[in-house]
Amino acid sequence: MGSGRVLNVGIIGYGKMGRIRKRVIDERDDCRVTWICDPIPSPVGCEFTTDPYELVRQSSLDAIFVCTPNHMIKDLVIYGLDMGKHVFAEKPPGTSIVQVLDMMAAEKRNPGMKLKFGFNHRYHGSMIEAKRRIESGEYGKILWMRGRYGKSVDHDFLENWRSQKKYAGGGILMDQGIHMLDLFLHFCDDFEEVKSFCSNLYWNLDVEDNTFAILKNSRGQVASIHSTMTQWRHLFSLEIFLERGYMVINGILSASGKYGTEELTIALNRAIAPEARHTREERYIYEIDASWSDEIEEFMNAIKADSEIIVGTTKDALKLMRIIEKIYEDGFEQTGSHGTRSYGKQACAEEEYAAAIGATSDFLRD
Repeated sequence: MGSGRVLNVGIIGYGKMGRIRKRVIDERDDCRVTWICDPIPSPVGCEFTTDPYELVRQSSLDAIFVCTPNHMIKDLVIYGLDMGKHVFAEKPPGTSIVQVLDMMAAEKRNPGMKLKFGFNHRYHGSMIEAKRRIESGEYGKILWMRGRYGKSVDHDFLENWRSQKKYAGGGILMDQGIHMLDLFLHFCDDFEEVKSFCSNLYWNLDVEDNTFAILKNSRGQVASIHSTMTQWRHLFSLEIFLERGYMVINGILSASGKYGTEELTIALNRAIAPEARHTREERYIYEIDASWSDEIEEFMNAIKADSEIIVGTTKDALKLMRIIEKIYEDGFEQTGSHGTRSYGKQACAEEEYAAAIGATSDFLRD
């Protein structure tokens, strides 16, 4: 594709995320939004439809952004790729391993099309700097990580599609905790063992309001996560402890502005283990959130240069959904919440699930 041509973009779902994506695209000179789809008609300054498949069929479109409830993502991604469109889809990447594999198959049969999932947290300034410091080797290997990501919701949430498993596929872990798990994978690549507890003790929905999980990989690195919608205040905290220091990220810049200042604290040990004390900390405050624009920049560059997607690939998605299904399977088994256990293994036939797990390993080895 010629680098000088302006790309025509369609957005499916014009809620919070669809509006964020349009705002960022409108700031660019290499692409433009020419179609929008949403169930609620509204003046948008371009072509409009309430039928997402009508939008995808528009021959003038080069790319589509899927900003819909989770249960619609897989079918729209596959239809978009098969109709010759590049696809950017919000997280989560479907609602199961099987769905990710279906999207991977569509990606494979449409090799000229780009597919990217939206995990903008990796693009935050604090994450970029932490990754750079870790990869320098100065701080040694990661020993363990601890992530807490929570928010408070009110009774209006009960009317939101995210409160219903048939639309969301899961609760707070699928909605928000998935970003923390993605960061764990960003820093440690993968985890094989999972122990977890999931509950819905407060809101009594068919999705979880709390998840506690501990992950361990073959290198012995351990990460723990608490994902909650009973935090009663918005909170983000990621701690990374290494052989010769630590990095702590508290707060994160967000569209809601409710998570406080994004601050990265870094300390390098000034003594030899086992004492391993430190004498000073470096502190960095981030005031500009460029994650939304940088995320779309990478997507557009991949389209124009016919290059590989770097962040938010289907292989990333497969690793992530494998961990999520393990968390749900073990988490509801441990808590005995039988009314909410139709995740993962319970969500599809035994043989289909076993085949998906085998295919996961095959895809990750490719």
